[in-house]
Amino acid sequence: MALLGVIGGLGPMATAYFMELVTSMTEAAVDQEHINMLIYSVPHIPDRTDYILGKSGDSPLPGIVDAGLVLKSAGVDIIAVPCVTAHYFHNEIESRVGVPMLNAIRDSAELLYERRVKTAGLMATEGTVSTGLFQQELHKKGISVVVPNEKGQGAVTSLIYDDVKRGRPPDMEAFYQVKDELMREGAEVVILGCTELSVIKRDNCTGDNILDVMDVLVTSAITACGKNVRKAPLCV
Repeated sequence: MALLGVIGGLGPMATAYFMELVTSMTEAAVDQEHINMLIYSVPHIPDRTDYILGKSGDSPLPGIVDAGLVLKSAGVDIIAVPCVTAHYFHNEIESRVGVPMLNAIRDSAELLYERRVKTAGLMATEGTVSTGLFQQELHKKGISVVVPNEKGQGAVTSLIYDDVKRGRPPDMEAFYQVKDELMREGAEVVILGCTELSVIKRDNCTGDNILDVMDVLVTSAITACGKNVRKAPLCV
């Protein structure tokens, strides 16, 4: 069985939820049937969105790569990063560390394509939305993408940074306003494209027609480690 390495702390609560999901979604009857996993939590790594948007010159890439090298030295076979915005550096991380890194964005696009979704809404950090990472992968599959307007994106940003990252209850009214607007714009499924939004889904009712990228990442991690998935990600 492959050894899974996890670069965590981006943010800390999302990392804890990732481990919880790997455990609950792995088909196992006893402790010994679960995945071998090493988690290196490095919350001091600079904010990914601030760097991408040019608000900070402090790149998170060196810290992420250093964390990956620590995991590589420990013998991991594959790396997962439960931070969607960090996927902006996916190719550089993978090449510099020299260990395959799971790509939750690419795998999410593939899943939606398999489900025959034609239009998806996206809730994510401003950094992720601005890079077009989801848009590029979804367009390759012939899937249109709807993103929040300026006010809606501000609400999503507040949910991520003001609520989840600060340990506060999320403003679910704001969540539903953004989701409903994306659905009115034609989205068949709304992607939770930030792992802090995954934490919101864990603790609150987010309704139907949701695809949580964390679920996709966990599914990919379990499969890559040679185990069966107890339940697949739901989006419809």
